[in-house]
Amino acid sequence: MIEKITKKQPEDVGYRRNSVAPDMSGASVSTSPQSETQKSNGASTPATPGWRVLAVLSLLMGYASISTDLYLPAMPMMSRSLHANEGLVELTISGYLIGFSFGQLLWGPISDRYGRRSSVAIGLVLFVIGSAGCALSGSALAMIGWRVVQALGASASVALSRAMVRDLYQGVRAAQMLSILITVMAVAPLVGPLVGGQIVALAGWRAIFWTLVGIGIVTFAALFTIPETLPAARRNQESLGRAMARYGELLRDRRILGYVGAGGFFYAGMFAYVAGTPFAYISYYHVPEQLYGLLFGLGIIGIMASNLLNSYLVSRFDYDRMLLAGTIIAAFSAIMVALFARSGWGGLWGLVVSLFVFVSATGFIVANSITGALDNFPGRAGAVSALVGAVQYGSGIVGSGLVGIFANGTPWPMGWVIAICGIGSLLSMRLLYPDTGRVDGRCISVSLELTELNR
Repeated sequence: MIEKITKKQPEDVGYRRNSVAPDMSGASVSTSPQSETQKSNGASTPATPGWRVLAVLSLLMGYASISTDLYLPAMPMMSRSLHANEGLVELTISGYLIGFSFGQLLWGPISDRYGRRSSVAIGLVLFVIGSAGCALSGSALAMIGWRVVQALGASASVALSRAMVRDLYQGVRAAQMLSILITVMAVAPLVGPLVGGQIVALAGWRAIFWTLVGIGIVTFAALFTIPETLPAARRNQESLGRAMARYGELLRDRRILGYVGAGGFFYAGMFAYVAGTPFAYISYYHVPEQLYGLLFGLGIIGIMASNLLNSYLVSRFDYDRMLLAGTIIAAFSAIMVALFARSGWGGLWGLVVSLFVFVSATGFIVANSITGALDNFPGRAGAVSALVGAVQYGSGIVGSGLVGIFANGTPWPMGWVIAICGIGSLLSMRLLYPDTGRVDGRCISVSLELTELNR
């Protein structure tokens, strides 16, 4: 066996795959050069985060869901109140996704230069303003515009909470923590529509957005109970224009493309699932509307279970291997979804079971693809997190859009879109496993090592 391998290192000096984040006491327990550098230059290092930090990070990550899931039950009432057709009201979701995608690209470089906490705080102010604007809207077009503002603010919370995890943790520990936080975050889409329905019944649809205003204010206050995770000495001092231009450099990195592709294709399939299942279950298979939430909830339970399982297994098998396993599960289950959707074999439960397996792959794909991308560029964690998030939600727009464009009253459009996305996610892994060989998740050059051994 070849013991010593010449590895291709990522761009940022000081990277170590499984190194541990600095200890809260202020004494560094990491063996990485990055930690040594911090000690030498006097930069303060974040302590091992307590429950308050993790609770705030979970809340920030949940903004991706609560901003939309809470008001889904109110959409028919909004349509009547604003004198708009259903299609125009549905554009409030599309407008939100567009703002959310582009907003992340903006917040990443800003937080890398000016810090995480202040950037999230500005985003929360925008979120509160956008939510209040939605509550006061007198037309669907005004609602769409305010939803974009709301999304620009919410995107800071989600993108930068992932970067904050990378500030505090490295390697497989970061993957574990992301899995745990995503598990907590998965509760939001499970209970959001239920809570939103109760608010609508008690106080009307505008009360939902005033509730979001309150959530934004509470989060803003909670944000300042936790420390800044990116000390000034570790911030990127290049101009914002230059930082934005470097997105192109990130997209030319083979491994970034692999991680982004694996997660992006999968997210497109997930949004196709969200857009297609109401019609597949309710309209095609005649599932009562009140039972749809139970079938949708099965997928949320699968997501939570797989994330918990990933947090346990990733320390044993490495996040790249867990990501590969997740994309294999997603690809094969996606093909089964397409077969069941096309043939009708197995009826409703054939479709439900295959979709459950596909959705459950979330736990092995999302956290590990994010961690892999962040670990390759730890010095630009904000920008990388923003890029990953923008691609994920941007691809979600494409996935849900394709289901809508090719809708024909059957589950088939959803099935073939999910199949293409699952296969695309698996094929993206080829970028992480180049033909030159691979050991422990890193690209290697076997020929160079053989030359060194012969010496």
